[in-house]
Amino acid sequence: MNPAEVLHESAKRYTENIVCSVDGREQTYGQMYERATKLANALSARGIAPGDRVATLGDNAFETVEQVAACALGNYVRASLYTYHSAEVNRYLLAHVGAKVLLVQASYYADLEPLVKDLDDLLVIVLGGKSEGAEAYDDFLAGGDARPINVRCSGDDIHIIRFSSGTTGRPKGIYHTVERWMDFNAEYRWVTPLINEESRYFAVGSIAHFGVALLWQALTVGAQIVSMSTFEPRAALDLMERKRVTHAALVPVMIKEMVDASDDRGRDYSGLQCLLYAGSPIAQATLRKAISLFGPVLYQVYAQSEALLVSVLQPHQHQLMGTKEEVGRLRSAGRATPHTVLTIRDESGAVLPAGEVGEVAAKSPAAMSGIWNDSESYSSRCLPDGSVLTRDMGYLDDDGFLFLVDRKDDMIISGGYNIWPTELEGVLVEHAGVHDVCVVGVPHDKWGETPKALVIRAEGSDVTEEELIDYTRTRVGSVKKITSVEWVTELPRSGAGKLLRSQARKMVLPAGAEWIQG
Repeated sequence: MNPAEVLHESAKRYTENIVCSVDGREQTYGQMYERATKLANALSARGIAPGDRVATLGDNAFETVEQVAACALGNYVRASLYTYHSAEVNRYLLAHVGAKVLLVQASYYADLEPLVKDLDDLLVIVLGGKSEGAEAYDDFLAGGDARPINVRCSGDDIHIIRFSSGTTGRPKGIYHTVERWMDFNAEYRWVTPLINEESRYFAVGSIAHFGVALLWQALTVGAQIVSMSTFEPRAALDLMERKRVTHAALVPVMIKEMVDASDDRGRDYSGLQCLLYAGSPIAQATLRKAISLFGPVLYQVYAQSEALLVSVLQPHQHQLMGTKEEVGRLRSAGRATPHTVLTIRDESGAVLPAGEVGEVAAKSPAAMSGIWNDSESYSSRCLPDGSVLTRDMGYLDDDGFLFLVDRKDDMIISGGYNIWPTELEGVLVEHAGVHDVCVVGVPHDKWGETPKALVIRAEGSDVTEEELIDYTRTRVGSVKKITSVEWVTELPRSGAGKLLRSQARKMVLPAGAEWIQG
């Protein structure tokens, strides 16, 4: 079935089931389907045709799922703008994909409004407020026809555009066809506990990002999607317990904040079957606490917009005790999913043997279908056998476990030595005084560039710069150690929890200095 067919059937089979619960508001499948239908019809009445791009921008909201559904019902291409991008970047992306509609929360439209006035063909619909030149979401939806919309949909039609993080320049529009998107969803079914009608999926992170992981599986079987507009660790713990959450998707920093905020009052998370996490290194101390709190239910996934699901480290592979090899797999990204073939390639594209570092290549049914208006970039990422080059560096061990080293473009070259920021971050996050960290290369007169750590101190910590420098010297050696620290209160992360290193670099580079790309 395609996404529209999924929605038609779910509305009939699970009419009275709760489809979503956000900040205390709930909606049934029947109500969601009616509202999504009205939105799709209202857009059609304004001349929006199948294949036109409908951009969305906002936090998780009560209306988020119905907007996703409306795009599927009308066979519109959903282009998910990200709240962490600047207004200038989002304006560029709207023009880049030729968006005909922008569904936007009022708080994010305030900065964007003066930048889109010249986009004459853009229909702006504002949620949670009003603005001159834009239409109010509830009024627009109320004017839609509730009669079912039946639009022809092919597996080759473009379903969604997901924008890259823009680590090496402006973000790119990575798109997936209907068939590829459904294949991506199906792949999760092979490596995670099945969702059923009684499941409760907690999309903690943004549904525009990692939160989308199990969204369509839930919609297919009449499960409930639980979310919150703003993440707060204690509130998230309360919600997980009260809602008897069975599946959840979080980024590591959220897990850390939740286990740190947990109390000893005997919370009951016995319904939890699957806790997905991805996006950045996670400390073993945090993993121990998470397994103690939630049980053996952690699934680490490695994915990116270009290859949506690549590998999984399953609960039985989260060995805190065991052989050195078994415990060492906690540093891995797991094994390839059943329909994915992983290889490591050298600069010429040749396959490297186990243990050798090269670029990770994934041949996956959930690989991207293309890059919007950039066939050259798309071709440069695709190998003749259908594999996609991920731009991540790593190696496979003899048992097929994938160990990521870092992004290809993030390598720091200091005095002729290759230094990978992720390795240093993985070490620093283990320090009790570090809450979160990002390592970047900064210019150095002698060495060319040198590693600098942007650090958020753990609550109550007074760890010093010299302590952390000595700590990394002990753990990774003098050549790879960080050479300076900058204390920060926030780090730039994507909605999927990925560090936005290009933005972090701008936080520490001297005014007027140019970034030296390793």
